[in-house]
Amino acid sequence: MEIIKKIHTQRGAKLNIKGGADKIFGNALPSPTFSINPDDFFGSIPKLLKKEGEKIAAGESLFFSKNDPQIKFVSPVSGVVQTIQRGARRKIEKIIIAADGTDESVTHKVENWEKLDREGLKSLLLESGNWPFIHQRPYGTLANPTDTPKAIFVSTFKTCPLSPDYSFILNDERESFQAGIDVLNSMVDQKVFLGTDASFAGMFGDIKDVQHYTIAGPHPAGNLSLHIQELAPLNMGDRVWTVNPEDVVNIGRFMNSGKFSSSRTVAVTGNAIEKAHYIRTRLGAEIQPILDYFTPKSSQFRVINGDVLTGTSVSEAGHLGYYNNQLTVIPEGNTYRMFGWLPFKDNNILSLSNTSFSRLFNKSGFEVNTNLNGEERALVVTGEMEKVFPLDVYPMQLIKACLIEDIEKMEALGIYEVVPEDFGLIDYANTSKLEAQEIIREGIELMINEVG
Repeated sequence: MEIIKKIHTQRGAKLNIKGGADKIFGNALPSPTFSINPDDFFGSIPKLLKKEGEKIAAGESLFFSKNDPQIKFVSPVSGVVQTIQRGARRKIEKIIIAADGTDESVTHKVENWEKLDREGLKSLLLESGNWPFIHQRPYGTLANPTDTPKAIFVSTFKTCPLSPDYSFILNDERESFQAGIDVLNSMVDQKVFLGTDASFAGMFGDIKDVQHYTIAGPHPAGNLSLHIQELAPLNMGDRVWTVNPEDVVNIGRFMNSGKFSSSRTVAVTGNAIEKAHYIRTRLGAEIQPILDYFTPKSSQFRVINGDVLTGTSVSEAGHLGYYNNQLTVIPEGNTYRMFGWLPFKDNNILSLSNTSFSRLFNKSGFEVNTNLNGEERALVVTGEMEKVFPLDVYPMQLIKACLIEDIEKMEALGIYEVVPEDFGLIDYANTSKLEAQEIIREGIELMINEVG
């Protein structure tokens, strides 16, 4: 494996939390229903193609994007459209499909797909529902099919707390992963950038026709924004596409079978469950059967679609997110810590502050909960954001520009180079307790609406 660049940063923080997934696979109870949540597709507005009570096959179109009708979203399973849940202004919040267990699937013609030109491949991915696996920068929205990207990035190494190990998840999927890479290579003018752990590449080191680079350092070293800035910086008008590792496999499986692949391997993590490990399921599966299998330690806990920094809270009756490779379960923080600000008061509180002595204790990991351990305060220039933010961007200034909706300053300060997840660690480390990710997301929405 020839390495084109070694990305290493010391800015950031490794949060030593208990509850990492053991490298074994379990079998959760079957999911009776599956859900597609349009909010998982940032920047897209759904237009339904099915009504409640209608039958649907796996891989059959469920809705398309009003922004670009070419982009279709398909059902992960065969069954019946059970519920179309709407919110304010009749916004579609969730589409629930009751599985029938038959696995009836739509089949596409994929023979000799290698001979298709770029536009032919795009049409095949759009028609089959595989296009939503591809995102673009800037903004982190679904990729525009009419674009030819400057580069395509696939990172197989994550640094977020309790992150899944893709080398373990996809160890037996080399053939499908290579097929997915070959498809992506056909849609870009240079080879795909493939990021791996600097200490262990696993089977990804054997993947051909890619530009290998390695990643080392504390979180957020694994975030794609840093990799793009180091290897293919965005200039005005540039587009860079990104694809999650397991979705590369799903694209490869489709090209080998002609059937949409909805497989999803999930690391069920967190200190509120016993014996955290991996399970294999499908996109949008129910969470309750997973909890029944893992049995949380207490009756009061919070389920998070994703990691503790960037994930979204979901009810026990909810479903997995479309792109989820991680589900985190931690205790609900509903207790008050009297004089909790005192040093040595409670050495089990994980803190990045030098005034805390917590880093001297619990080397094996910290028990965490949902307590904020503070309240919202004024945003003061302290330099604490910059210590955990490796991008060549001034985070506090960008947050302030987003708050006042100053588009020119947002552009100058790097709004095109970031996505909300880049500010996950800032949310945790920032003593102001402001929701930086939400502020950045609203800033990006403003840019999409006003600039495009």
